[in-house]
Amino acid sequence: MPTRRSLFVAALAAALGTYVGPAPAQTWPSRPIRIIVPLPPGGSPDYMARLLSEKLQPVLGQPLVVENKPGASGHIARDFVAKAPADGYTLLMTEASHVISAAVGAKLPYDPIDDFQPIALIATIPFGLTVNSNTPVHTLREFIDYAKASPRPLTYGTAGVGAPHHFAVELLRAETGIKVTHVPYKGSAGIIPALLSGEIDFTIAAVNSLLPHFKSGKLRPIAIAGSTRTSVLPDIPTIAEAGPFPGYSMDIWLGVMAPARTPRPIIDRLNTEINRIVRDPQVIKERMSTVGLEPLGSTPEKMLEVMKTELAKYRKVARDADIKPE
Repeated sequence: MPTRRSLFVAALAAALGTYVGPAPAQTWPSRPIRIIVPLPPGGSPDYMARLLSEKLQPVLGQPLVVENKPGASGHIARDFVAKAPADGYTLLMTEASHVISAAVGAKLPYDPIDDFQPIALIATIPFGLTVNSNTPVHTLREFIDYAKASPRPLTYGTAGVGAPHHFAVELLRAETGIKVTHVPYKGSAGIIPALLSGEIDFTIAAVNSLLPHFKSGKLRPIAIAGSTRTSVLPDIPTIAEAGPFPGYSMDIWLGVMAPARTPRPIIDRLNTEINRIVRDPQVIKERMSTVGLEPLGSTPEKMLEVMKTELAKYRKVARDADIKPE
């Protein structure tokens, strides 16, 4: 026979219409968390994923395991996270290519906006317009004049059709009217040797990978593609200010996301802890600035706003430049 207490508990549960017990978000995390990276080890997304893993483990009380799932321009990793349980145990270390690649118009197995829950923007990777030091230009205006006077279109290297490098140059071409020829490589690793050998005339690529060649004097930075100057090259102006081309900006950001419908208390906890890490002066000085990363930090809402704005922006660039998926 049921006791008076058991009848009371059953009646209370029925009245509330819910199971009387701990909510998943209240017990999270109770096991290891995976951070999925859409690129191979060694790049900036992988570096930041491992930095966050190291710094989050003590405060969350669980290991954070970094898993690299490269391939298909990052779509394999994104699709994996989009279809993962929305329980806070699978996160995505993503980057601007999340929306840039979607802007090209490829048919994706996921929706880049609706299938993800933004957590926070964490950093930017400064991109810079760069030439071989044998090229007789030192400023953006000189570069534009040089390109317009050239008897042939200048060649530029990218990590492939639809890569951030590709969009960065197409934005510049739209602003300046210069004639250029796209030379895509299989990944960013092929760009620097080609620029050093004179196989291509210029690139707009990640500054942190170019720094050793700036220091050696073999390559020359002309202007920064992002909306602000970078602390690693403080004397180099942005394209927007050097033109001036106020409409130009190409910010290559890194951020963390979860599957859509992940409980908001989990998102808020991760947002708080991640922002604390990337805004820590010691972390910035010793772990981020040393590899050419500029710290950000944001609300989930701000990250969503950036993603939606940039998706619309790059769709227009892809349409105007006739950039189509390979």
